[in-house]
Amino acid sequence: MCRSIKTLRSGAIAATPEEIEAAALQFVRKISGYRKPAPKNEDAFNAAVAEITQTSERLLAAIVLTHPQANHHHGHSEDHSHAGHTADHVHA
Repeated sequence: MCRSIKTLRSGAIAATPEEIEAAALQFVRKISGYRKPAPKNEDAFNAAVAEITQTSERLLAAIVLTHPQANHHHGHSEDHSHAGHTADHVHA
């Protein structure tokens, strides 16, 4: 469980539903301490993943709607938006 949760908001390329769900799963794994829950905890675990996925989708949609400039590439040949920013990653 040492993989990083991928930064999903990276400009013009929208995160896929699969990427959002994978990040939610990593988050729930980190919070719960379980890579795979016991059968009696599976419903709660899966519900948490679904809720965090939906919340993340709403957040990303709101950011895109309120900050349309994030969808434009400003003519730079390279993306340096994450240079020097270590807080963008959460380690699971």
